[in-house]
Amino acid sequence: MPKTKPTLALQILDALQNSRTGLDKRQLSRQISVSPAHKSAFKSALVELLNAGKIEKNDQRKFRLSGQLPPVLVVDFFGRDEDGELLACSDGSESTDTVIRLAPGNASTGPNSIGVGDRALVRLQPGQDGYQARVIRKLHAEDTATMLGVAQRDRAGWKVQSISRKNKTTMILRSKDNEKLTAGDLIRVAPVRGRIHGLQQVKLLETIGSMDQPKAASVLALAENDIKEGFSPEELEQAETAKPQKLGQRTDLRDIPLITIDPEDARDFDDAIHAHQDNDPKNPDGWVVWVAIADVAAFVPSGSPLDSGARKRGNSVYLPDRVVPMLPEQLSTDLCSLRPQTDRACMAVRMVFDAKGYKKGHNFVRGLMRSHARLTYEQAQAAIDGNSDTITKKLLKPVLQPLWSAFHALQIARTSREPLEIETDERKIRIKENGEVESITAKQRLDVHRLVEAFMVSANVCAAETLEQKNQPLIYRVHAPPDQSKIYALADFLTSIGSKWNKGQRASPARFNQLLRKVADTDMQQMVNQIVLRTQMRAVYDTKNIGHFGLSLDSYAHFTSPIRRYADLTVHRALIRACNLGEDGADDREQSELASIAEQITKTERTAMAAERDAASRYIAAHLADQVQAIFNARVSGVTKFGLFLTLDETGADGLVPIRSLGQEYFNYDEQAHTLIGRESGGRYRLGMAVKVRLLEANPLTGGLIFEMLSQPTAGAKPKRQVSRGTQGFKRNKKFKRRK
Repeated sequence: MPKTKPTLALQILDALQNSRTGLDKRQLSRQISVSPAHKSAFKSALVELLNAGKIEKNDQRKFRLSGQLPPVLVVDFFGRDEDGELLACSDGSESTDTVIRLAPGNASTGPNSIGVGDRALVRLQPGQDGYQARVIRKLHAEDTATMLGVAQRDRAGWKVQSISRKNKTTMILRSKDNEKLTAGDLIRVAPVRGRIHGLQQVKLLETIGSMDQPKAASVLALAENDIKEGFSPEELEQAETAKPQKLGQRTDLRDIPLITIDPEDARDFDDAIHAHQDNDPKNPDGWVVWVAIADVAAFVPSGSPLDSGARKRGNSVYLPDRVVPMLPEQLSTDLCSLRPQTDRACMAVRMVFDAKGYKKGHNFVRGLMRSHARLTYEQAQAAIDGNSDTITKKLLKPVLQPLWSAFHALQIARTSREPLEIETDERKIRIKENGEVESITAKQRLDVHRLVEAFMVSANVCAAETLEQKNQPLIYRVHAPPDQSKIYALADFLTSIGSKWNKGQRASPARFNQLLRKVADTDMQQMVNQIVLRTQMRAVYDTKNIGHFGLSLDSYAHFTSPIRRYADLTVHRALIRACNLGEDGADDREQSELASIAEQITKTERTAMAAERDAASRYIAAHLADQVQAIFNARVSGVTKFGLFLTLDETGADGLVPIRSLGQEYFNYDEQAHTLIGRESGGRYRLGMAVKVRLLEANPLTGGLIFEMLSQPTAGAKPKRQVSRGTQGFKRNKKFKRRK
């Protein structure tokens, strides 16, 4: 029998199946040889397929199969599969409908090396179960097409003023988006072809908020760093149906007088502590320390909606006026918060120390605890200093004094270990309801802060050691030793100020501390602290353990803050599995993905820090906007060839003195000495120098502060004139012509 000719619809689908780039109407009709008599039927078939969702039309008015990806596109790499291969999506969502994998061996090294969280322009090739992606170019932040700005109306139309310090450009909105805005809207835009009145034309992608709303500085910071507030309906439903944990198979810790010590404005309490003398005669003057941590794993099972959301966020973000929590408030401030006089599920570690603070042993339990008090840092410190209130008076002898005695023992071991001791100034910004800055104060560093820190560090070490002993994979918190090039730069700088550093000797925290003690209480203290800080590498999360240089520890993992850090939650699940503390420990899938999780949460931590810094800068700029022309005391916090960065003494605000405002003299930049040197006078502006400056500009939109230098440079030797080869040649030529 003769074969039946396929319908027009099937012919269209077959033609598009073989076209990766798509076909327009004319190309498609030629491909399937549509006769003039069937043109009407051809158009009807196209409409039916479009309405049925089987085909779609792209931006170039070409038809393609629905869901079919173009051969070249931008993708986001969001995770890894069970074999460790990188997975990507084309729309920023972790869609499983179309599988895109990085081609084996592609973009593993070099400037285009790809990891979780990266974005790249790729070429797609069909694979066995989806597509394989080959990287054409890795895209960095400056490559992304979208920009944030504030909408402003004038005669020419809607202008968009960029909020970025690095890119202060003004753009113009295309006319079709004009009706969607009001003045002062914070919007996300993308460039389109064409310029109007010499300005780049852009299209509206999203309206985020208004600059007129209170606390707009935080809205700007979150939008600029692409941090979303809120939770999915599935996460909220899971959180709302969660119930308090009962004793069951847990260890009953309710009689242990555990207490929480937190900042005054804290709303989530995820760690509690207790200490008492060890009654073991083999450990004279020894101490038993308990650290109990909220059992978040009991409420956030691996692979659940809450777990997926927390993993994507990576951590909570703390801004001056708000918190963007990793978990919904039903958990973060209620069921997982160790509220006083309330039964709460916990993961606890019991640690035994000798009289000199060296750990003799530890063990983990999954318990039910009851916090006996919620104290602030200031409240606990005041009690130890002899100023008890009605709450701490009852706790002083049975609870607080043993805590301090155990802490003093741990300090002996810490002194012997000698972690890095860099002094930094932190500021606390308080915001009123109307968004104005109420106060900016220096954070006090109290003994009670060191006490809580010492107990948390010990608990984190115990977590890492236990998982290593059980051969359980985990995410470490690692801190690499300084790079050799940074050590050489430090040595050159110290030579320039009359100090020494042996380049051949191994860098250690103890060596850095010796240097810092040498300059303590001198005019070099601030400068050397900053240089030593800049010499250090950044701490990261990794499944490969290289130790923690800054803390002088061989093994370290984050265990003590699972409400606000996803790393800690993975460690809790690993401990549950390794110590047989329940059925809800780490599963095989999570263990296989730990490397990609470590990459992801390292990036979200960086993003959170950037948002916190950006929000603080904008609030301070708004606070100082009424003080333009005022004079401030400051210190030079950075030296560059284009000017001096400053930190104000009173508020900790950062700003810039452009080099053009330093007077008529030309200044050379000495990178090695972190100094600007006057070419004629030899006067010097150096890192750490105390100066007086006048505020010229405060921009709440970008958070930028511009100052004028009022202080004269310190005296220095007049530099030798350095004549470039080109200038020397010019002088020789003049003499040659004169002789001739």
